[in-house]
Amino acid sequence: MLKLTLGAIQYYWPREAIFKFYESIARTAVDIVYLGETVCSRRHELRLADWLEIADRLADAGKQPVLSTLVLIESGMDLTTLRRIVDNGRYAVEANDIGAVHALNGMPFIAGPHLNIYNAPTLKLLAELGATRWVMPLEMGRAGLVQMLQDKPAALETEVFAYGRMPLAFSARCFTARHRNLPKDNCEFSCLDHPDGLLLQTRENSDFLVLNGIQTQSAKVCNLVNELAVMQSMGVDAVRISPQAQHNERIIEVFDQVRHGRMATTAAMSALQEWMPDQPCNGYWNGEPGMHQMEQTLQLGDR
Repeated sequence: MLKLTLGAIQYYWPREAIFKFYESIARTAVDIVYLGETVCSRRHELRLADWLEIADRLADAGKQPVLSTLVLIESGMDLTTLRRIVDNGRYAVEANDIGAVHALNGMPFIAGPHLNIYNAPTLKLLAELGATRWVMPLEMGRAGLVQMLQDKPAALETEVFAYGRMPLAFSARCFTARHRNLPKDNCEFSCLDHPDGLLLQTRENSDFLVLNGIQTQSAKVCNLVNELAVMQSMGVDAVRISPQAQHNERIIEVFDQVRHGRMATTAAMSALQEWMPDQPCNGYWNGEPGMHQMEQTLQLGDR
């Protein structure tokens, strides 16, 4: 059975909202929950002690917490925080930067989607360094994953990003602050005003990208709920849902129903359409430009 994972919150939400969010997640069918700040070290609503408290509560609810690291390490303070996460002594760590892999020094870890794992030798090396699960890069797609699954170490689990706005790039510059003509070091925590990121449109008023501090996301929402049966037959172990500002419990419920065969994928796609912040896309999975939405093959239960 596919495991459901919930990725780390990519946006900057108020402290109270984060605690309330994870209280609701504890009641859902998700199996693994990634916690922590992965985007910007200036986001200080929660400290490591707070994340550990949330992890304890989720563990008590039967979930498996994982502490995620920053994608972009920029300062000595970032490095200090990284070491504290690595040395937490209680929960597994998702490494989103090769520096985190080195800091783990052979301890078991999850290789995050930002490590750029595109070939079997890289996957084998990370497994030798302690990786127990790896997350497929979003751009790889189904065909590349088939080859990786054939060649991967037998004990290594595979996770696929299956729902959410896709994190495409990171920069040392803060685009949300720049939008308000503010310097990064005095950003006035502008990201708090955009719980689902700041939408960027083309001159033709088409939704294009989402600005999320130093991170750039897709405007459209990756949705692979109708590929769960295919993924399971391929040998995928877990699928990731990325949090958004609203409707997370409903989205998790739909994925849970589909993975258990209690809901047809056509009905799931229709239900999720109502709760997405934008239109769906699945181009990368199908070997096409990421923003495209390709027609799917008929899945079990769609009759």
